Amino acid sequence: MAQVTKTTDRKAAVQVLKNYVNGEWVESKSTQTLDVVNPATTEVLGRVPLSTRADVEEAIRYAAEAYEEWRETPPLTRARYMFTLKSLMEDHFEEVSQILTKEHGKTLDEARGEVRRAIECVEHAAGIPTLMMGYNSETIAPGLDEECILQPLGVFCCLPPSNFPSMIPYWFMPYGVACGNTYIIKPSSEVPMTQNKMFELIDEAGFPPGVINLVNGSKEVSDALLESKDVKGVSFVGSTPVARYVYSKATAGGKRAQCQGGAKNFLLVMPDALIDSMMPAIMNSVYGCAGQRCLAGANVVAVGDDAFYEQLKRKLVESAKKLKTGYGLDETVQMGPLRSKQAKEKVLSYIETGIKEGAELILDGRNLKVPGYENGYFIGPTVFDKVNPKMKIGSEEIFGPVMCLIRAKNFDDALKMIHENPYGNAASIFTQSGKWAREFKHRVQAGDVGINIGIAAPVAFFPFSGWKDSFFGDLHGQGFDAINFFTDRKVVIERWF
Repeated sequence: MAQVTKTTDRKAAVQVLKNYVNGEWVESKSTQTLDVVNPATTEVLGRVPLSTRADVEEAIRYAAEAYEEWRETPPLTRARYMFTLKSLMEDHFEEVSQILTKEHGKTLDEARGEVRRAIECVEHAAGIPTLMMGYNSETIAPGLDEECILQPLGVFCCLPPSNFPSMIPYWFMPYGVACGNTYIIKPSSEVPMTQNKMFELIDEAGFPPGVINLVNGSKEVSDALLESKDVKGVSFVGSTPVARYVYSKATAGGKRAQCQGGAKNFLLVMPDALIDSMMPAIMNSVYGCAGQRCLAGANVVAVGDDAFYEQLKRKLVESAKKLKTGYGLDETVQMGPLRSKQAKEKVLSYIETGIKEGAELILDGRNLKVPGYENGYFIGPTVFDKVNPKMKIGSEEIFGPVMCLIRAKNFDDALKMIHENPYGNAASIFTQSGKWAREFKHRVQAGDVGINIGIAAPVAFFPFSGWKDSFFGDLHGQGFDAINFFTDRKVVIERWF
């Protein structure tokens, strides 16, 4: 648990973040804050307030008031605000990326990629005059016409995780706002500074007061949003237990909910795969962002004979050993630290569990020390051999830089492993066979599928999918799913005499 500090103990040199409500930066009524810590240096970057229920209710009230005028704003006008925001994000691209690296720990290159994805969502939402078009049919019966109109609903909110502080809120917010709704984002209390900077850009873009709001805090803020009768829907990304909680609480109150949960993603390597060509994709999938993403390829499944398995294992270990771990602001670094001390301890406990379960630790990253950053939350690339998919390390989400090597007798055996796992976020296959590729994408029980792709991350105009315990809801973020989530359909049948 992060250090809770009374506001009376604040050091003048450390910034205490504010909420952004009704177009203004306001101090929280809370007397408690959490430290925001750079995971590489362990430096305290700032403090985030644990906002009160009163803070949340104020934000909801202003958002509800702003909705009535915002929904009447023409879609083309709403789109222009998005174009302005996109331009500002481009202008401050490097600054946002560096803030993200400092508070999260991912490499600067990874941060840039994340911010780019956020910008693309804003850019896509700017097409709302076309995306939000309804449809009609003339003369459904003599003298009768029928049409379907897409209309906004009111106030929506986003409860994002700590691993993608710039991108994930933007899977949802730009679409919700472009559709004519008003919005509240509660950033992760571990990494609130990226959104703080992005809200400075939202403020500069000139959105009307109350249209987009930010309230910092923890579970109390989330619960207040989920319990408010004025909040019409919630978008959540995080662990499966919390996703299930948010979905149940939201839907019990009649809200719309799209809740992305955890993952345990499999990378199938067929005997005909081009091992050298695919190696960068696998390394990035397993160790990118230090394995702290829901699209991380945690289980590498080798389908083939002993010779193929040994060749693949050797190449994987050799490649993992070459990865440079360190502070993400160093452009030569390929993997940063874990997000927090608690996150590191959790991953270390999984490694100990894997050893006790009988898996063979063939690359141990536990004792890694980064010169100059000895207190950072680093774990080096780690590889387990002889993993059974029913082991804890083979079935649960580790959320760290740990690869599990698994053998499969054949394609069907490998597919069975994926289907028996409760998660269904993503799965990839590496092969040169069109037959196996087609069979895989047709049969695999996962929402995001990669063919010779290590990270099956959909672009802004496709939905970010997820099946089984990886998603609760009907409509995903991004793409037309987002438009349908943030609008309701009104069907009009008319006759004129």
